[in-house]
Amino acid sequence: MSLETGFERRSLDLANAFTIARGTQEVAENVVVRVSDGEHTGIGGAAPSRHYGETADTVETVLPELLAVVEEVDDPHALARVERRLREVVTRNPAARCAVSIALHDLVAKRLDLPLYRYWGLDPAGTVPTSFTVGLDTLERIAEKTRSAVEAGYPVLKVKLGTDRDRAVVETVREAAPDARIRVDANEAWTPHEAVRKIETCREFGVEFVEQPVPAENPSGLEYVHERAALPIAADESCVTLADVPELVGRADIANIKLMKCGGLRTARRMIHTAHANGLDVMLGCMVESNAAIAGAHHLVPEVEYADLDGSLLLANDPYDGVPISAGGIDLASLDRAGTGARLSTDRGP
Repeated sequence: MSLETGFERRSLDLANAFTIARGTQEVAENVVVRVSDGEHTGIGGAAPSRHYGETADTVETVLPELLAVVEEVDDPHALARVERRLREVVTRNPAARCAVSIALHDLVAKRLDLPLYRYWGLDPAGTVPTSFTVGLDTLERIAEKTRSAVEAGYPVLKVKLGTDRDRAVVETVREAAPDARIRVDANEAWTPHEAVRKIETCREFGVEFVEQPVPAENPSGLEYVHERAALPIAADESCVTLADVPELVGRADIANIKLMKCGGLRTARRMIHTAHANGLDVMLGCMVESNAAIAGAHHLVPEVEYADLDGSLLLANDPYDGVPISAGGIDLASLDRAGTGARLSTDRGP
């Protein structure tokens, strides 16, 4: 066996401009990786975030080095060895390493003719629904987007905050979705004192929890908020690597783990187990991602308490199919093919 590798860049338009406290995104730049053994091809995707110092350009720059490791080891089942070598060769660029990790896991599961969750021995009945994100906009557009999400059957909404209109935004979403479960995400935009005050307002509107209220560079501020907040706190930007997870104890209730932050599926599973061992719940999060990337994360959902895996749902047209999702439900049990389920939409073969 001799593994063959390759990658290509994909510019993906979003269905709507996506605005958070840090800025607006209209196009997602993903890079898709392929690893083939001649019979089966594993697919993985990188959805880099400039916030973490990574772009599609940097992904394309380091992928030849990473894929050279895959070809050198020449054994897709040697996942621990490959991922260790990937970290040695490229210390940063977690999204690039993640794309390779996903592609290898996809290939291994295809070689064994198993969906990835079965390769891991996970229960497809144990999934939780993904939230659907409502980005910042005018109040009228926020109301429209919220009603559209409700009409599409999404039971959980994630609302972006971080402006001087936060109360009005939450009130608008609650009025448009009186029965929905609502979570909010400030994306580091508040001061600690402001966060405590605004979280009390969120509680008035039945918000479930609040994500990353203060900057990651202020861990004592996060601890201050956690001690005084009227709602549970989820840590996203404060939870990037495995070493960050134990540091969240006393500062957060929920660890938001993203493949593109941590660098791969094996590391993500270790982070999940570490979080649970430290008494934290886990939410699986994402960037704006094609199914080439996010399908791998869908297979981890049976291991966590919350899912925020709507990245592919925000795209105008995803060129890849993935795990079936209906009204937020991640239906692993109905996946009719091996691997992660990612494939080109025009490819209905094995």
